[in-house]
Amino acid sequence: MILNANGSKPIYIQISEWIETEILNGNLTKDDKVYSQYKLAELFTINPATAAKGLNLLADEGILYTKRGLGKFVTADALTIIMNKRKNQTLKGLLQEVALEAERLYVTENELVEMLGQIMKERKGDSR
Repeated sequence: MILNANGSKPIYIQISEWIETEILNGNLTKDDKVYSQYKLAELFTINPATAAKGLNLLADEGILYTKRGLGKFVTADALTIIMNKRKNQTLKGLLQEVALEAERLYVTENELVEMLGQIMKERKGDSR
């Protein structure tokens, strides 16, 4: 992953989202140890304090837990927490943008639902 230092999203948020994506993709699972702040700092060429802030954010959200002297690990509920968070924040935000664009284009609710259904069917076909 490449971090966007010039974007509006803070680096520590990008770090936390990267770790969340690693969990969603199954690369990190329950009780797996995550990279230390120093390893993350080395990987992404950032300040260790910035990496620590991203890790602490995930700990505060219940996605990671700390074993004193050993590091941070993935909680049993991490996947559920991330999925709920992304459904309620990311996905909802995207859908609000789609709804706004649909209004501008005079697309009806039924047409929009039909389009989404078609996209979902196509995606299911691609995953087989």
